[in-house]
Amino acid sequence: MEKREIQRLIDAAIGQLAYAYTPYSHFKVGAALLTAEGKIYAGCNIENAAYGPSNCAERTAFFKAVSEGERRFRAICVVGGPKGVLSELTPPCGVCRQVMMEFCDPGTFQIILASGRDDYQVFTLAELMPMGFGPGNLAADGAFGD
Repeated sequence: MEKREIQRLIDAAIGQLAYAYTPYSHFKVGAALLTAEGKIYAGCNIENAAYGPSNCAERTAFFKAVSEGERRFRAICVVGGPKGVLSELTPPCGVCRQVMMEFCDPGTFQIILASGRDDYQVFTLAELMPMGFGPGNLAADGAFGD
């Protein structure tokens, strides 16, 4: 990905920090998901007093996109920090990585972790979730996806 495109995703993810609902952890997370066609779906984390019903920013972005018919994705950017102050990289949790396995090719899908517009690292899903279980494991021919 070009630096300009990465920075566009970082900006979109940072913009989501303002919408994060985090009255318990106070750790705000924003995400920006890029489709194969170049559209961005953004999301923030949303906490719940019962904790289990809480939703991460990454899954919020994926669920918004999938609920609108998107199925092909190129990259996601994730930012976060206490009270929305970016201080270090914020990698996706295991549940979010599993959701990514459902919809993305682990070898090509890129995960951008940023602590600022010019401070970021790019990983593939395979790097962050080696030996991940996904749709290809259930396909009769072992192929990825439909």
